Amino acid sequence: MLALATTPAFGQAIGQGFELERGGRNAEAAAAYLATLRADPANLPALLGLERVLPTLGRLPELLPLVQRARERVPENGSLRSLELRVYAGMNEPDSLTAAARRWAAALPRSEAPYREWALALADRREFDDARQVLLLGRRSLGGGATTLAIELAELEQRVENWEAAAREWGHAVVAAPELLPNAASQLAETPAPQRARVTAALTSTDATPRTQRLGAELLLGWGQAAEGWRLFEQSLAGAPSSETATALRRYADLAAQLGTPAGHRVRGLALSRWADLVPSPLAERARAEGVRELLEGGDRVAARAALERLAADSLAPPDAKSMAEAALIEVLIADGGGQLDAAERRLGSSILGGDDESRLRLALARARVARGELDRAALLLRDDSSVAALAERGWIALYRGDLRGATDAFRAAGPYAGERAAATDRTAMLALVQQIRADTLPDLGAALLTLARGDSAGAVSTLRQVAGRLAPDGGRSDVLLLAGQVAARLGGLQDSTAARLFEQVARAGGSGAAAPAAELEWARLLVRQGRAAEAIQRLEHLILSYPGSAFVPEARRELDRARGTIPRS
Repeated sequence: MLALATTPAFGQAIGQGFELERGGRNAEAAAAYLATLRADPANLPALLGLERVLPTLGRLPELLPLVQRARERVPENGSLRSLELRVYAGMNEPDSLTAAARRWAAALPRSEAPYREWALALADRREFDDARQVLLLGRRSLGGGATTLAIELAELEQRVENWEAAAREWGHAVVAAPELLPNAASQLAETPAPQRARVTAALTSTDATPRTQRLGAELLLGWGQAAEGWRLFEQSLAGAPSSETATALRRYADLAAQLGTPAGHRVRGLALSRWADLVPSPLAERARAEGVRELLEGGDRVAARAALERLAADSLAPPDAKSMAEAALIEVLIADGGGQLDAAERRLGSSILGGDDESRLRLALARARVARGELDRAALLLRDDSSVAALAERGWIALYRGDLRGATDAFRAAGPYAGERAAATDRTAMLALVQQIRADTLPDLGAALLTLARGDSAGAVSTLRQVAGRLAPDGGRSDVLLLAGQVAARLGGLQDSTAARLFEQVARAGGSGAAAPAAELEWARLLVRQGRAAEAIQRLEHLILSYPGSAFVPEARRELDRARGTIPRS
C-alpha cells in the first residue's frame, strides 16, 4: 500500500521536472529529477531528464554514477546501457566509452544494439571515422555479412555526404528488408547532381540484386531519367513472378505518374502492362486499358498496340473492355499510317464495333487515306455514311479531285458548324475561294490543294502559283495567289520573300473581292514580324482608307495599334 501511495508522487515529480525544464529553469528541473532518483534509482525518464539539463549546468559528471547504479539494478535494459555510452562520450572519456560498449557487446554477443549505440555516441560527437570503424567492427563480430548494420552505415555516410558509400549500404539494407526501399529511395533522392552518376553505378553493378536494382531504378525515375530507370527496373523482373514483384511494379507505376512528362506516361504504361500479367481478372483488364492510355500519351504506339492486341484477344476480358481495346487498337493502327492502314481497314471490317465508334474510325481512316493521296479508297470508306462529318469529308475529296461543283455542294450541305471550329473555318475559306473560280472542274487546283493537305507546303506554293497563272484576273487568280502567299508565310525563313511578293501582287491588283484587303493585312503582319513596323503601318493605313467597308478593317485597326506600340502583341 505504501508503494501504491508513493507512485503518483514519483510521476508528479517527473511531470514537475518536465515543466521546469520547458520553462528554462534547468537547476530546479535537475533537483526534481534527482529527487525522483533517490526514491527510484532506475527511473529512466528522470535519468533522461538529467541527460538534457545537467550539461547546460556544467554538471554532466554527476550523471555517471547515477546511470551506473541504475544499470547495475537493471543490466538487461538497453536504454540504460545506451545512456551510459552517451555520458562517457559527453565527458570525453573514449577509453571508458570503449570499455562500456565492449562489456555490453559481451553481454549480448548476437545483438547489433551495442555497436549501433556506440557508433551513434561517437557520431554525435562528430567522430565519424571512429563511428564507421565501430560499425564495421560490429559487422565482422556478428558475422551477418554486408546487410548487418547497413542502415546505420548508410545514414553515417550520408551525414558526411559520402553518397556513393551510402548508396552501397542502402543497397545492402533493402536486400535484407525490401520494405526499406521507399525510405532508402527518399534518403538517396537528396544526392547532389554531380554525385548521382556514382550513386547509380553503385546500385547497378553486375552483381546487384533485383531489390538493389529497383532502388536504382526509383532514383533514376525521380531524377527525371524515366527511360533509363525503366530499363534498369525491367532487369530486376528477370526472376520468377512473385507478390513482391507485383507490389514493386505497382509502386513504380504510381511513381511514374508523378512525373507528368511523356516519358513518365510511357513508363507508367509499361509498368501497368507488366503488372496486369500478375493480377487476376478483371483488375488485369482495367490495368491494361489504363496502361494503353498511358502508352499512347507517352507516344509509344508500338507498345500500346501490343497491349491492345492482348486485351482484344483475351477471352476473359469483359465485352466493353474488348470493344474499347478493339477501337483503340484501330486508332493506333491509323495513327501509325503507312502499311498499317490496310491492317486497320481489315480490322475495322471484321470488328464487332458499331454506331458512333465505327463511324468515327471510318472517318479517321478516310482522312488518313486522303493524306496518302488515296482518294478512291477514302471515298469508298465513306460510301454508306450519311453523317454531316462524312459529308464534309466527301467535299474535301471532291475538291482534291478538282470537282469544284461537287465540293461546293458538299460543303454547303454540311453547313458551317460540322466538326471542330478550325475545320469549319477551313471549309468556309475554301468555299469562298472556289466560288471565285468560273469553272465546275479544275484538276490542277485540286492536285495543288492535295499537295498542301499531304504536308508538302513548299510544293503547294509552287503549284498554286502555276494554277493562278492560268486563271483570269477576275476568275480567282488573286484568291489562289493569296492562298499561296499565306502558305509561304507560314513556312517562314526563305519563303518570307516569296510571301511578300505574292501579297504585293494581290494588293496591287486590287479588285472588288476580299483578296486585296486580305493580302494587305497579311503583308503588314509579315512586315511587323520582320521588324519593319513603319512599312507595316503604311500598308494598314492604306487598307483602312481604300477598303472602309471590308470585313478585315477591324482586325487591321488592331494590327495598326500593335504596330504603333499602343497595345502589346499578346
